[in-house]
Amino acid sequence: MSNAPGLEQAEAVGREHPTRRAALGLALTAGAVVAAPALAADEHAGHGEHAHHDHAAGPKHQKLIDAALACVGRGEVCLDHCIQLLSAGDTSLKNCIRTVSAMLPMCGALSRLAALDAQRLKDVARVCLDVCADCEKECRKHEDHHAACKACAESCAECIKACKAVIGA
Repeated sequence: MSNAPGLEQAEAVGREHPTRRAALGLALTAGAVVAAPALAADEHAGHGEHAHHDHAAGPKHQKLIDAALACVGRGEVCLDHCIQLLSAGDTSLKNCIRTVSAMLPMCGALSRLAALDAQRLKDVARVCLDVCADCEKECRKHEDHHAACKACAESCAECIKACKAVIGA
């Protein structure tokens, strides 16, 4: 069997003769690379009748999205830290686990609704503000001893500010 151009990669992984599946995979990958610029150019094809969208500006509520997602990220770290301590017998952070566990899904939902500029965004932001306040208050109790709690509390404070900006409080 003669080696076709582009099949050297398959041989590099130890095959003397590439399988048909490997050859097809390489061909499809090469086709996708060639087609990608053409697909990108056609992204707005057929949108002539629609209003112009400024995609570079980003979502309307980007600050709220970023604040809510920061809460989720830091909250996950805080929750893991609390669980590790709990599993070692330290129950001092059990209330922290409760408040962080309530905050995580709220901030996740808030970020999604903010990205959609959903009709009920302000309603959810009001509730999320209270949930984040509970979480911040509990995490502040532990911030001097646990960096994860401090980071979570700070992200909750930022999310509270972003919620207030959206609801006009």
